[in-house]
Amino acid sequence: MGIPTTSVAARVRHVWRLSERLREKAIEWAIRICGWSAIFFVLAIFFFVFREAAPMLLGGLDFKEFFTSPNWRPTSQVRPEYGILALLVGSLSLAGVAMAVAVPFGLGAAVFISEFCGGKTKETLKIVIELLAAVPSIVWGFVGLFVLAPLIVEWTGAQVGVNLLNAGIVVALMSVPIIVSIGEDALKAVPDSYREAALSLGASRWEIVYRVLFPAAKNGLLAAVLLGVGRAIGETMAVLMCTGHSINIPHSLLDPIRALTATIATELGDTVEGDEHWQALFTIGVVLFTITFVINLTADLVVKGIRSEKSA
Repeated sequence: MGIPTTSVAARVRHVWRLSERLREKAIEWAIRICGWSAIFFVLAIFFFVFREAAPMLLGGLDFKEFFTSPNWRPTSQVRPEYGILALLVGSLSLAGVAMAVAVPFGLGAAVFISEFCGGKTKETLKIVIELLAAVPSIVWGFVGLFVLAPLIVEWTGAQVGVNLLNAGIVVALMSVPIIVSIGEDALKAVPDSYREAALSLGASRWEIVYRVLFPAAKNGLLAAVLLGVGRAIGETMAVLMCTGHSINIPHSLLDPIRALTATIATELGDTVEGDEHWQALFTIGVVLFTITFVINLTADLVVKGIRSEKSA
């Protein structure tokens, strides 16, 4: 006797549903692993950096000298000094100058692309901005070294063209594409009903931008700015080429500086693994890691505060 057709069909459906459930479970676990892997990688990076810096952090480091002394002389034969004040001020001042240039230009470009242009102009501008984001860091360094530096010397009378102003402009140009891209997405996410309501009340296009769109999209715009800050603080090669690489606290835009990232990049290859100099450089890495963590935590708290105000 043959097997009933209905029984075969039922078994096929059962096997099909089972295979579908297995595929869904596999995809679900793959997504979970991808999500948790980001946390794992961050913790692994922090563990590696902290492990190398631990001997100095937990025993041999004078924290007062480390954070308050501008003297960075790790290779001194008389008395090595590990003060990062000048390096820290250099990195923060560089980020400040870069954001002073990048934020107005980036948000302005995002507003223009999102609200004031369309068609081929909009697509062309978006392609150009994406191409700017794709330019390698070392190419930006060449731009600062061979294009901006002579112009700064000619226009300002500075003794050298590689200084805080040069690096600030270059890093600002590197940060603008990130700010524009995320800022435009934030503005596009604002419902069209907001614009239509403002127009019906007689608001001009600029009034819609700064009275309606900016308040409605401030979460995304804040994220765009903070990503730009992270890019400015973490940039290495262009900063190394454009700052002058001089250890001093800047008193003007035309002073050469040295950043934390550039110090690690230039000195790590000349150190002996495990010695004090090596540990000091990894301690600088811990400081950079902490700075970025504080920036992200501050952004998260601000965004949560904004959301709670909206819900209230």
